[in-house]
Amino acid sequence: MAKIIKLVVYVPSEDEEEVRLALGKAGAGRIGNYDYCSFISEGTGHYRPLKGTKPYKGKIGEIEDADEYRIETVCYECDLPKILQAMRKAHPYEEVAYDIVPLLNDRYSRYVPKKTQR
Repeated sequence: MAKIIKLVVYVPSEDEEEVRLALGKAGAGRIGNYDYCSFISEGTGHYRPLKGTKPYKGKIGEIEDADEYRIETVCYECDLPKILQAMRKAHPYEEVAYDIVPLLNDRYSRYVPKKTQR
């Protein structure tokens, strides 16, 4: 069975939709008979651009606070390279903050049967 991965990426609020749709188009967010599945939460990112960087927002040497969204989605590990490429292409930051988390859902899915139609 294919290994399921959770991908989490932090993106400026004004670029959230573009990145989220790029992830879905590349194959992320497939859960059963649904696609483009994701969860989004709002937060504040903190960073300080160092010498030699080209920050999207802020000034070199100064701490910056940025309104950001955390996009969480899932994908199969075999699809991860093309999904990461799509994320990179759509994301405006010079350095993208993201997490790749292996999931155990496939081992336990038999304990969470699908609901029947009401």
